[in-house]
Amino acid sequence: MNTLYDSDTFAVVHLLPDAPQGAELPTGGHRLARHGFEIVDKRSGKEVYLDGMWAELFQQRIAAWQENTPTQEEVEDTLEGYAELAQNPVVVH
Repeated sequence: MNTLYDSDTFAVVHLLPDAPQGAELPTGGHRLARHGFEIVDKRSGKEVYLDGMWAELFQQRIAAWQENTPTQEEVEDTLEGYAELAQNPVVVH
């Protein structure tokens, strides 16, 4: 898990597969099959998890940001669009 962005408004975390195939998991554990991104809207207390094609598209956006550094406002505007999809309340565990 890598924190990619953290502001007063949003947090973005890149989640990687937990363990190689065939590795033993702790009791009650689960395996994350592929990478994904969690975007937390701190204002609403909700999060959205992007995986599959959504994660690939978001990763392309990140790659573009690395080439052409955006302003914080541009990043926040983009995250706002994804945050509109957020339905899950943030649960700390």
